[in-house]
Amino acid sequence: MQVLTRVTKSEGPEVQPARAWRIALSMVLTLAGLGLSTYLTVAHFVGAHILECAGNGVIDCTKVTTSPQSYVFGIPVAVLGLGYYVVMTAVNSPWAWRASDRRVHVARLALSILGMGFVLYLISAELLIIKAICIYCTGVHIVTFALLVLVMATVPAMLGWGEHRPQQTGRQR
Repeated sequence: MQVLTRVTKSEGPEVQPARAWRIALSMVLTLAGLGLSTYLTVAHFVGAHILECAGNGVIDCTKVTTSPQSYVFGIPVAVLGLGYYVVMTAVNSPWAWRASDRRVHVARLALSILGMGFVLYLISAELLIIKAICIYCTGVHIVTFALLVLVMATVPAMLGWGEHRPQQTGRQR
C-alpha cells in the first residue's frame, strides 16, 4: 500500500492565526505610512513649499527633504518610502495575514526589520548631517517603528518560533 503525503510550500508547523485587532492595527498603521509617504512624494515633485512645516531651527522640513541625503543611489527617499509602504500594504492586508504560506509572514517580518534599519539611517542623517528634522518624516519613522513592534510581537508566535519542544534523548526504553 502506498502512503501519500501532502507537500506544502512552507515547512514547519501550521501557521497560527493572528488576532483580528492586530490585523486591523497593522492595516491602520500601514495606511498612515502610505498616506504620509504619498504626501512626501508629492512634495518632492511639486516642491517642498507645500509642506506645512516650520522653516527655522531644528524643525525644517524643506531643509530635510531637499538635502543631498534625501536621495539614496539617485532615488528620492520619498519615492523609496512610498514603494515600501505600497509593498507593506500588500503584506499587511487581511488576506496576507490569513495566508497559510509561511513565506508571506517571514517576508512581512523581514520587510519590517529592513524598514526600521532604513529609518535608523534616516534619523541619523537628520540629526548628525542635516541637523534638522522633518515632522512628516518623523511621522513615517514612528509608524515604521510601531509596525515593527506589532509584527515582532505577532509573526514569530504565528510561526511557532520560540515554542518549547521537548528534546528526545538518544535512548528509548
